Amino acid sequence: MIHTILTHPGGAHKDDFLAACVLVAEHGAPIVRRDPTDAELDDPGVAIVDVGGRHEPAQSNFDHHHFGREHPPTCALSLVLDHLGLYGEAKSLCDWLEPAEWFDSRGPKKTAEWLNVPRRAISQLHSPIDVTMLRRFAASSELAPGQTLYEVMRFVGEDLLSYLREARTRIAEVRTHVTRWTLEDGDARLQGLFLPRSSGVLDEPSGALASLIRFEGWQSEIAVMVYPDRRGTGYGISRYDDHPALDFSRVQAEPDVHFAHASGFVCKTSATEEERLKALILGAWMR
Repeated sequence: MIHTILTHPGGAHKDDFLAACVLVAEHGAPIVRRDPTDAELDDPGVAIVDVGGRHEPAQSNFDHHHFGREHPPTCALSLVLDHLGLYGEAKSLCDWLEPAEWFDSRGPKKTAEWLNVPRRAISQLHSPIDVTMLRRFAASSELAPGQTLYEVMRFVGEDLLSYLREARTRIAEVRTHVTRWTLEDGDARLQGLFLPRSSGVLDEPSGALASLIRFEGWQSEIAVMVYPDRRGTGYGISRYDDHPALDFSRVQAEPDVHFAHASGFVCKTSATEEERLKALILGAWMR
């Protein structure tokens, strides 16, 4: 059982702050900001974050600074999430995580080059919320339950862990029910995912499908998603990531289509038969 969370003194960064947030949410232990002792490094009851020169999850040591230059970009938060078995979900679903890894391990210049943006874009994206949280965290030598900043950190950690764990559950559930469709017209093909109403996934089904696509790395393959309409007995059909080949406003005159967005990204239909749903997709396909 972790009884203390320890991280380095001085300036704070997003990775050590968020790693501490996650550990606070998981264990409710106080935080101290100083260098660790050898005894603490050997004590699994002390979670040592972003300091200490050791990455030993079994000993609750989560430092990445001793990794070689060729090691993939990583940060203290990555190590903590990996220890909790949530890194795969976080890397797939949290677009901010990989830039945070790059920034902490490679610095702003290399991060900007990797993102293919001007160096100044990194500072342009700074939030005053980030600045205040990190400055207040850096100014604290100890934080304990009940203190305002500690409780804010608990909220941040709880929300992140809740999101990732719920996403993992939903991805596993959707994976067991989803069917992959291939629609063909001559040499042209479109890939889609179909989630039947019998799956029971009626709360944000399109979001659950999108999470599955990202987790499985299918972003470049899937063009369309078909899922139960939360407001009716039929289905919603939407293009994934605004795929350019589909415009569902083209099927708005169909008698079983009761809504088609003017921009063409989605339609709602009372149709329930798979062949009819595929026909509507073919009608929206601009080829």
